[in-house]
Amino acid sequence: MESTAMITPGLARDLAALGRLGEDTSTESVLRRLTTALAAGVPGCSGASAEHWRDRRVLVSGSHSELIILVEGERELGEGPSVEARKSGARASVTDVLTDSRWPRYDALATRCGVRSVLVVPIDVGPADLVVGLYSVRPGAFSAQGAHSLTDMLTEQLGVAIANMSEFEEVRTDAAQLQAALAGRSVIDQAKGIIMQTSGCTAEAAFEELRRISQHHQVKVADLARLLVDEHQRKSRRS
Repeated sequence: MESTAMITPGLARDLAALGRLGEDTSTESVLRRLTTALAAGVPGCSGASAEHWRDRRVLVSGSHSELIILVEGERELGEGPSVEARKSGARASVTDVLTDSRWPRYDALATRCGVRSVLVVPIDVGPADLVVGLYSVRPGAFSAQGAHSLTDMLTEQLGVAIANMSEFEEVRTDAAQLQAALAGRSVIDQAKGIIMQTSGCTAEAAFEELRRISQHHQVKVADLARLLVDEHQRKSRRS
């Protein structure tokens, strides 16, 4: 019973829901939902943080603004459970910041933020690393056995959520690139029509003229076409 004491039915449901994506889903929104779920669902937990590390860049989220300050302050100090967990790849905890002697500067900062005990769980999710922190206003809030069970669940559910998010972002990027390509083709067709109308040439000759001018001025054909269309529209409005 003790081994699952940190996992409630509500927490399990909220963590499973992290993998469900919507049009406005982003890495930031997934992290916000994660920290909110942990703060509300883990018994004894007063707040949570999440660090998303990828290509040496970090995105920090927290259920409370004080915890974002604590995590960023810890990184500046270069000591504390989050720094240790990321370095070692293993869970790190502080039973009571008032009696801990390993990271005195971190303990002082945590005390100012109202934190007494901490559990930090590193999660490897493919191209990114997540460092998840749980915080309590009372000492000894997180058991070692409960932490093991929670780590397993976080690894499974966050792995799914981040994998889904990566695929979703790839699809969204591909869609944006396709839309941009179609928009570029559309404006080129408009520019060709303008040239054909003014010079009486064929569509092929109009495109060759666009390409010749773009090479001469060292601009992209699509950019040149957009300038031509904009200028044509301004002239039409004036007339």
